[in-house]
Amino acid sequence: MTRISQTPGQLGPVDTTVRGAQTTLDELWVRAGVETRAYTGNMIALTVKKHLARVQEALSGLEGRYAGRQIIGVMDGVGDLLVHASLVPQQGGLYVERLTLEASSAQLQGAILPLIRTATVNHVWWGADSRPEGPLLSELTEIADQVIVDSLTLDVPPSRHYALADLGWSRSASWREALAQVFDVPEAARQLPRVTAMTVRHAGRKDLPARLFAGFVADTLGWRDLRTVDFRSARCGRENGDLCGVELRGEGGLHIALQAQAGDIVRVEARWDDVQRVSEVTVPHMTLAQGLARVMARPERGEVFERAWSMAKATL
Repeated sequence: MTRISQTPGQLGPVDTTVRGAQTTLDELWVRAGVETRAYTGNMIALTVKKHLARVQEALSGLEGRYAGRQIIGVMDGVGDLLVHASLVPQQGGLYVERLTLEASSAQLQGAILPLIRTATVNHVWWGADSRPEGPLLSELTEIADQVIVDSLTLDVPPSRHYALADLGWSRSASWREALAQVFDVPEAARQLPRVTAMTVRHAGRKDLPARLFAGFVADTLGWRDLRTVDFRSARCGRENGDLCGVELRGEGGLHIALQAQAGDIVRVEARWDDVQRVSEVTVPHMTLAQGLARVMARPERGEVFERAWSMAKATL
C-alpha cells in the first residue's frame, strides 16, 4: 500500500504471467511515479466468475488498510492460466496491488503461492458459495494467519492452526452487543435464568448467521442445545442473512424483543413482572467490505465463537 499526493486512477489491468507478475507490477509502480511502498499484508480471495464483481467491490472497500497486495483466484477459468496485474486506487490517495488469476482450481494450486509477499500477514477468504473441493484451500490454510469463510455453509471447523473468521458471525456483532446492553442493568440480568425460549428473525432465506447468533445466546444462557429456538424469515430492509430481530420469552410473562426499524434503529421492548420498558438502540447495517474489515482488524474471541459454532452446527 502506498500513499501518493493526488487522487490516483487505476493502472492496468495488464496481462502477464506468474513468473512475470512482479516485473509487471514494478513497471506499473514506475508509471505511478511512486518510489516508496509499504506492504500491510496479503489478501488471497478465492471465488468464481459470478461473484467476481462482488469480491472486487468488497476488496476495494477495504481502502488498503489491511492488505497491500490482493490476489484473486477465479476458480472456474478455462484453458490456460491468465494473470492480470493492476494498481487499484483507494480513498485517501492510495494504491494497492491486485493480481487476478483465472484458471481451474488445480492450476491455481501451484500459481498463488509464488505471488504471496513474504514476511507479512496472510488473510485467505473463500468468496464462493460452494464447498471447497480438492487441495487448494487446504494448501493456502497452511500459510494463512486468518481464514475468512461462511463456516457453516462450507463446513470449515475452527482450527488452532489459524484464526477462523466467519463473516456471518462478524455481521451479527452489533446485535450481540445490543442484546448484551439490555442485561447491563442488574435487575435485567437477574431475569436471565427465567428465559426458556427464543425466536430469531433473519432477512431472506439464509439462516446460518442467525443460527450462530442463537448459539451465542444459548451458550450464554447455559442451554445445551437450540431445541427451544425458532428461526423465521422476515423482511426488514437488511441484506440476505442479516438479523431482523430476536425475541426472548420465559416464565411469568417475561418478554424481551429487539426489532429492526427503518435505517439503523432497533426497537427494544422489555417486560417482566411489573416492569415494562421501551427504548431504541443503533445497530448499523454492515456491508460486505465492512464485515471483512472488522474480522481483519478485530478478531473475535475464539472460544466464544467455537461454542456458538458447535451449537449451530448441531442443528444442521
